[in-house]
Amino acid sequence: MAETHGDCEPVFNSVRELLAQQIANESELGASICVNIDGKNVLDIWGGHLDSERTKPWDKDTLAAVWSCSKVVTNLAALILVDRGLLDPNEKVSKYWPEFAANGKENVKVSHILSHSSGVAGWEPVITWEEVYDTKKSTEWLAKQPLWWTPGERNGYHLTNQGHLIGEIIRRISGKSLKQFIADEITGPLGADFSLGVPEKDWPRTAEQIPPVTRSTDGPEPTSVAAKAYAGPAFRAEECMTPGFRGAEIGAANGFGNARSMARIGSMVSLNGIVDGKRYLSPDVINRLLEEQVSGVDLVLGQFFRFGLGVGLSMPQTVPWIPEGRVCFWGGWGGSMIIMDLDRRMTIGYAMNKMSAGTLGNANTELFVREIYKIVDSL
Repeated sequence: MAETHGDCEPVFNSVRELLAQQIANESELGASICVNIDGKNVLDIWGGHLDSERTKPWDKDTLAAVWSCSKVVTNLAALILVDRGLLDPNEKVSKYWPEFAANGKENVKVSHILSHSSGVAGWEPVITWEEVYDTKKSTEWLAKQPLWWTPGERNGYHLTNQGHLIGEIIRRISGKSLKQFIADEITGPLGADFSLGVPEKDWPRTAEQIPPVTRSTDGPEPTSVAAKAYAGPAFRAEECMTPGFRGAEIGAANGFGNARSMARIGSMVSLNGIVDGKRYLSPDVINRLLEEQVSGVDLVLGQFFRFGLGVGLSMPQTVPWIPEGRVCFWGGWGGSMIIMDLDRRMTIGYAMNKMSAGTLGNANTELFVREIYKIVDSL
């Protein structure tokens, strides 16, 4: 059995054993799991290695690219402005960002962007990662382009551009970049080891990402929304290990953290807005976050989804291992996950570096989450 490290209340020992087992059988390379209940970390464990050669152990403070889990943090930043009365989800985006009304986008609301139903699910024409890294240029590009569908009618996952859209709204209101706003209002006050991008001084503790095994399949219809969304930037897991990616501000994709920091941030929601006595969000905003904005087969991901304001809502049709109720979540490409469960006042964070396909967790995500819920629901 592989060695694991960290703190674990005895009742969660089976989760530690599962992590050790998955590392030993090489299903995992390196990973961290954290469970926070009522503001306390009842499970905070890690193990394995941060490099493919298995020469560097995954440590307490190892960071990993968590891809679309970044969207949770970005969208919580927007909801902080909602809580302060500075941003109205039901207002048109153009109220805060007048240029965005161009090319038929005058009726797109802030809530449409938060719920992936804006009709702007990617860049048109095709964009490169280098152009995405130029936040000002790529955001101006989004303001000029046309809609792909009528806002609010369908959901189409905003793969890499949701952070640019939300980030520009935040910049227009606060005068701060998205990266700075998150640091000042979320990760700094919470003491959460999470950031958009990762400074060079932290590269030695940042995990190497192992790309998912790809299988040859027929792609989407060339003229479909999915084809346009996936056309650019081209998805390569290795991109997250480049200086360009690590130095950029991509609120939809380039968050770096670990299970502990994600659970800490997610507890803002699970604890109904108050962490360590400090209020980050009001119960009213939490309730609005949990209200379904749109549901249906996603135009980009091709599966059934329910979206609230900036989070996925429980959907047994698609993710049966996340329970129904006052529960919200989102995952990152490869397997990382944040689950925020208000019914149990519990937050689950999971970060890893051996990736699988998709953004709804991998086989290990499901294994760990099922075991955690089995334990918690038996108490």
